[in-house]
Amino acid sequence: CKSSWNQLQDLCRLAKLSCPALGISKRNLYDFEVEYLCDYKKIREQEYYLVKWRGYPDSESTWEPRQNLKCVRILKQFHKDLEKELLRRHRRSKPPRYLDPNLASYLVQKAKQRRALQYWERELNTKRNHLGRITVENEVDLDGPPRAFVYINEYRVGEGITLNQVAVGCECQDCLLAPTGGCCPGASLHKFAYNDKGQVRLRAGQPIYECNSRCRCGHDCPNRVVQKGIRYDLCIFRTDDGRGWGVRTLEKIRKNSFVMEYVGEIITSEEAERRGQIYDRQGATYLFDLDYVEDVYTVDAAYYGNISHFVNHSCDPNLQVYNVFIDNLDERLPRIAFFATRTIWAGEELTFDYNMQVDPVDMESTRMDSNFGLAGLPSSPKKRVRIECKCGTAACRKYLF
Repeated sequence: CKSSWNQLQDLCRLAKLSCPALGISKRNLYDFEVEYLCDYKKIREQEYYLVKWRGYPDSESTWEPRQNLKCVRILKQFHKDLEKELLRRHRRSKPPRYLDPNLASYLVQKAKQRRALQYWERELNTKRNHLGRITVENEVDLDGPPRAFVYINEYRVGEGITLNQVAVGCECQDCLLAPTGGCCPGASLHKFAYNDKGQVRLRAGQPIYECNSRCRCGHDCPNRVVQKGIRYDLCIFRTDDGRGWGVRTLEKIRKNSFVMEYVGEIITSEEAERRGQIYDRQGATYLFDLDYVEDVYTVDAAYYGNISHFVNHSCDPNLQVYNVFIDNLDERLPRIAFFATRTIWAGEELTFDYNMQVDPVDMESTRMDSNFGLAGLPSSPKKRVRIECKCGTAACRKYLF
């Protein structure tokens, strides 16, 4: 039951069995589908390609003339990869009559990587519960999907931690224009977070209280923004400057708009201390302290996480962190939301400051601790390694921590 439709069709063809439910009949039982192209040669102006057939081992690959191949997309991608690699190696794009074995091997690896990334992209979009689609792109190296990463849409609660559901909600007819008792923010002695376009209007450092599952208002309430999830199409891409994976937006994002949450596994600070020692040896960390009122819990997005797992650091970021409370009002367990600090244009990389500092605000309007950030911040017991910054901005501090 875990096999895909295509895999089941391949099994039928290999076993030479017809299956009406899978669309395999005697008429198309011996149809062949190109999985990828392995090699290229040109003989007397005739182009030939070594074809890896889907569902068949490498030993069954055959040389085919171009006119026999109907896979236009695969042909275009093969030549795009070939020309790009020829330019990198020899500073020319015209293919030779015969490919060097090392070049042919690279093209096979690239084709296999692309298929793996396409499969991962489909998996991510199957698991997401938000409107925004996810695409995956690597035009830099041969790295494929992360080996140990599980996509989740909300916090995964670690052992010994309980998220208490809110007991009451608002009675507002219109939470924005006619809030009853200040709506949910007012009940917690805080300000309403959004304008009529869903853009945050609070200063960084002030908490956001959204309407919850007990509230009288509906799904279209203007005080339900973060809980609706990612609204923009985003791309996980491989950076070309040694920063690993990154995330770019495929759509324009207006200033102060919600972009995404930082999601992962909630663990205790003691467990974060233990895992931090392991991550230090690996040269990376995905530990985010939940230090709104006290440093008791941490979010670990190393294994369980959403697309925020791939967002890079910048000393001049375009995302700002806010603490958000919805169905759980325990101030030790806020949700972490990213909002745009400015207009972000399609194609721009999304970044936040791993060592973010928030200016003090009026204490009557917030009980926010002025220290946000990933484990490793000054005053954090998990700080051990000084990590060099690669953001490349004019405001770069040279080190993350």
